[in-house]
Amino acid sequence: MVSNQGQTRVEGAGQFRALSILSLGCRHGLLELLPLVREGAIDMNAVQDALLYLGTRESEASDFELAQGIVCMRSYRSPDKDTPNEDSAAIIPVGGKALVLAVADGVGGTPAGREASNEVVKTLRKLLAKADPSPENLRATIIDAMEAANRLVLDLSRGAATTLVVGEIMNGQVRSYHVGDSELFSVGQRGRMKLRVTPHSPTGFAVEAGLMDEDEAVQHDQRHILFNVVGTTDMRIEIGAPTKLDRFDTVLLATDGLLDNLFVDEIVEIIRTGPLSVAADQLVEQARARMVADGGKDPSKPDDLTVVLFRPRPSK
Repeated sequence: MVSNQGQTRVEGAGQFRALSILSLGCRHGLLELLPLVREGAIDMNAVQDALLYLGTRESEASDFELAQGIVCMRSYRSPDKDTPNEDSAAIIPVGGKALVLAVADGVGGTPAGREASNEVVKTLRKLLAKADPSPENLRATIIDAMEAANRLVLDLSRGAATTLVVGEIMNGQVRSYHVGDSELFSVGQRGRMKLRVTPHSPTGFAVEAGLMDEDEAVQHDQRHILFNVVGTTDMRIEIGAPTKLDRFDTVLLATDGLLDNLFVDEIVEIIRTGPLSVAADQLVEQARARMVADGGKDPSKPDDLTVVLFRPRPSK
């Protein structure tokens, strides 16, 4: 676990209030795994617009080569439900110099979780479309977009809520912004965790404080209680310090559908080396397999799953 030293918190009014996330339906042991819809590799060097993933398909897979590096996105609906995927994701180039990645997870059991997660990535795209790509202005624009998204979700007046994690890639560094328990890692080629956000949950804080280990946390009964979500009057944005990206580092953004089914050391081992698209496929395949397994000593919880991986482009 990486220390939070050097991080800044943007505080809202009031105190955190707990919001329970409901489990999704019943678990079935013999569910057939859905095939991924793959769009294939796309060269986005000349593309200026953002790409959004709004849960309109049962599963999606896309690989991109951008000026900043390689991006792979995978999204998969929970195997134990027929309703749409409540996860959303965004890949947003900014001015040719910066890249913003985002993953949102609509809170299960709220009336409009998918609508909330869609709203936050759409708002990010809208405000970042005209953003000045300087570090100071981009940081302010991301914060403004997250606060604007919070107001829009509140205005839905339907009890909607969502998590949100954002990765800002610029000048060979990554900076995190997050609300809730969607995760962001930065991992070195040898498996060293260089950056990890702290989930806004009892288990997230307990692991950070050294009161609980990762393996215990992943199966704890309070894992899905959140202190902080988009869609509340006291939302807080936690902002990480810029972290240098070395040539072979890998950045991961993911919803809890990944972290509920794979241990952190398993994730790190998969993403630290090898082709990024292969790593993305392995993460999804192993998590999906766990979702329909009988459990036992391994974590197993059917849920919507979205993963975005990034690796810097080697300097010429």
